[in-house]
Amino acid sequence: MNLKSQYIASENRYADSEAMYARCGRSGVMLPRISLGFWQNFGYDTPYEKSRAITHYAFDNGITHFDLANNYGPPYGAAEELFGRLMKEDFAAYRDELFISTKAGYDMWPGPYGNWGSRKYLFASLDQSLKRMNLDYVDLFYIHRYDPITPLEETLQALVDIVRMGKALYVGISRWPLDALKVAYDYLSARDVPPLIYQGRLNLLDREPQEQGILDFCHDKGIGFISFSPLAQGLLTDRYLNGIPSGSRMSRSGSLTAERLTPEVMQYLQKLKAFAESRGETISEMALAWVLAQKGITSVLAGASSVEQLSMNIKCIHSMPFGDIDV
Repeated sequence: MNLKSQYIASENRYADSEAMYARCGRSGVMLPRISLGFWQNFGYDTPYEKSRAITHYAFDNGITHFDLANNYGPPYGAAEELFGRLMKEDFAAYRDELFISTKAGYDMWPGPYGNWGSRKYLFASLDQSLKRMNLDYVDLFYIHRYDPITPLEETLQALVDIVRMGKALYVGISRWPLDALKVAYDYLSARDVPPLIYQGRLNLLDREPQEQGILDFCHDKGIGFISFSPLAQGLLTDRYLNGIPSGSRMSRSGSLTAERLTPEVMQYLQKLKAFAESRGETISEMALAWVLAQKGITSVLAGASSVEQLSMNIKCIHSMPFGDIDV
């Protein structure tokens, strides 16, 4: 793919708006059904032009939401640095068309102030993120995980103050248990900064947000829900139908381990393959469509290692509806 030295977005980027966008909870925000996640393939281990091509293709096809975090890389901060370069070189003219999120909550720097959910850490991390990304503000700032030690009121008041200071337009909650999410909703809503969205892992192999009542709570309270790892880090694709191929993510040490590919999972993947083929789809296309079909879902975060992969994933917004068949 030949990239233009000066990026000019496609004039047809909003041609499929009716299928592409969904309202986020009861807010005024419309998010693309497929959002681009920067968790993988946007660090120093990926050539810049490859990452650049993926982001160009995403925006040219209506994907306006880019999701980052302070520790995405490798190394930590690399994805935000890369986005900052993209922002400066390619996307500055389109800033108001983009919806940019970042997060803080996991370890970011040594010492007692570089982790978890203290006010000091959240403010310092967001200031660093804004500098890396060449932004004055983010559209959405998440607390990335639940902190069992820091008082919830401290973490939540920091989020309120971040919005009031103009460093973020909205706040979100990621991976909190239901009881803590309820506290967050009440606290933030009482201060006119209701949580815009909840980010959790939901896919055909991981259904905890449904089983624990988180998705129902978000739906009832008008909180959006965005699924990360909707393809279980690539497990819900055709790639592992016959074992672990060399060069795959599972073949390397990392977050997707070989222990996940049990005989039961292999059998389930074969079942999914047959069902997907009956729908005229790939496993990944059907798996993404299944998540989007669940009540209360706003968007899925699709990671992409290539333009071709992202192109295939986008097809899910036009997928067939699901009937009563148990997937």
